[in-house]
Amino acid sequence: MEALRSRLPDVKSVDVLGPEAVDLTSRADVAELQAETAALLAGRPLDHCIQPPEGRRKGLLIADMDSTIISCECLDELADYAGVKAEIAAVTERAMRGELEFEPALRERVARLRGLSTDVLQRCYDERVRLNPGAAVMVRTMAGHGARAVLVSGGFEFFTGRVAAAAGFSDHRGNHLIEANGRLTGEVGDPILGRQAKLDALQREAGQLGIPLSATLAIGDGANDLAMIEAAGLGVAYRAKPVVAERAAARIDHCDLTALLYFQGYRHDQFAAI
Repeated sequence: MEALRSRLPDVKSVDVLGPEAVDLTSRADVAELQAETAALLAGRPLDHCIQPPEGRRKGLLIADMDSTIISCECLDELADYAGVKAEIAAVTERAMRGELEFEPALRERVARLRGLSTDVLQRCYDERVRLNPGAAVMVRTMAGHGARAVLVSGGFEFFTGRVAAAAGFSDHRGNHLIEANGRLTGEVGDPILGRQAKLDALQREAGQLGIPLSATLAIGDGANDLAMIEAAGLGVAYRAKPVVAERAAARIDHCDLTALLYFQGYRHDQFAAI
């Protein structure tokens, strides 16, 4: 603690939020503090978030699903059952880096699933889908303090519904895989939920709650999350692609998802018991 006091400019107080988190109050302006903190933490496995103390707790959370709330990309895992994971995962990586337009890239990948038994969807969920560490605690803590949490994914409704229930989200949205006679047709329903739809969801949910965007939080990892991350009061990149990490207000590169609670000033003893 004293090292932080001595290295950061004009630190007024250091408040311990939990075993892995502290709050710093400083007289320095945000730009100055950001530069000093970045220099201090360079090369250290520590995440930080610099923001004004007012309005830190958010009334709305909009979260991406694949590689954010859960540890995998569901489409890539479905592709594994179809025997085409390597080529599909390569397209996914390029799309998430912003090198490909999301909508046509999604259609291209889903087309490779044509003929796959719909039974594989549940098998994939059971065998491959796991919540990332801290996801359920983060969502349920925010919900327990009156926030609304919505899972908005460029992935598929089959998975968003199950993941939302497991993590404690209030609602969920995703794309619809079209099926016929117990098989996937290789098509995805229109309209495709992508970058603009995620931003629209953030704005619509905030409007329905009657809160400003400054009272919202958005988190994701890929290029199709960037619009909502930049529009939210606090936009966070979670182990994100470079294009997202460079432009988000805050990043989580080392800690689990409970870092989002510390960023909002929650103390460890206020976390929901899971």
